[in-house]
Amino acid sequence: MSALDIGVYVPQMAFTYQDILHRALRCEEFGIGSLWLYDHLYCPAKPDVPSLEAWTLATALLAHTQRLRVGHLVLCNQFRHPLVLAKMATTLDQISGGGRLQLGIGSGSIEDEHVRAGIEWGRPAWRASRLRETVEILDQAFTRGRIDFAGEHFTIRDMPITPGPVQRPPVIIGGAGEKYTLPLVARYGDIWNVPTYALGELERKVAALRSACARIGRDPDTIGMSVEVVMGLAPDDAALPKVRETAERRFGDPGFGLREGGLIGTPPVIVDRLRELQDLGFDQVILFTHDRASDQTLELLAESVIGEL
Repeated sequence: MSALDIGVYVPQMAFTYQDILHRALRCEEFGIGSLWLYDHLYCPAKPDVPSLEAWTLATALLAHTQRLRVGHLVLCNQFRHPLVLAKMATTLDQISGGGRLQLGIGSGSIEDEHVRAGIEWGRPAWRASRLRETVEILDQAFTRGRIDFAGEHFTIRDMPITPGPVQRPPVIIGGAGEKYTLPLVARYGDIWNVPTYALGELERKVAALRSACARIGRDPDTIGMSVEVVMGLAPDDAALPKVRETAERRFGDPGFGLREGGLIGTPPVIVDRLRELQDLGFDQVILFTHDRASDQTLELLAESVIGEL
């Protein structure tokens, strides 16, 4: 069994650029594989809280690190035309030296920001259809270096994408909907990312993806599996009550899946739970930490959790 890849999710709400850069540099120093951002026009449910734009922020982080992978969970497909997104991705892959941009994408999750911005929201089937076309366009851009596509939503005629990527960015499709998202992952995804809201149904969702693959004849083992989880990491039993309280205060909303699948405990407990996820078929776990990625938690994670996997 290959090593489990551990990343840290650092939603940029109420953080300055220096706050985020500091965490990225600490992740790189401690050997944590990746750092992840959200893609929203404002902090969800708190529009007046400062929140940096996702792609600009990722570009800056990749330009100031050497090994760290940086991605989004997930880019909103409504925000960028797929041709422009393809150029952005290939350019950023060049800037970062190749292989460090992680291109997560989804069909959108918050209607209100679309309404405020005058961006069409549409029904789930409409958004899923647009996402399917975007993923096809990205695949052409990354593998052929040229886009020639005519669909229901986008038409792009003989458009060269040069320079291409140094290394093809993995297309990570986020979501757990069995009607639209999982069939899309089965057909086009390099990696499937499971959001926290599906933690209570992990086994069923994995089975649903395998069924979607079987229907089209794709080997499900060719799709990487990634899952988001809240983690409350305590250095010892004495610190555990405070860590638990902080995690529940920050991530107690049902959408974070803390009770269904969160990881709260000392390093040996967290290691055991991560191995359970690995046994279920996940090769990447992306962690919301209880204290928003403090230096102490990142160092403890690296030394006492990742070092034991």
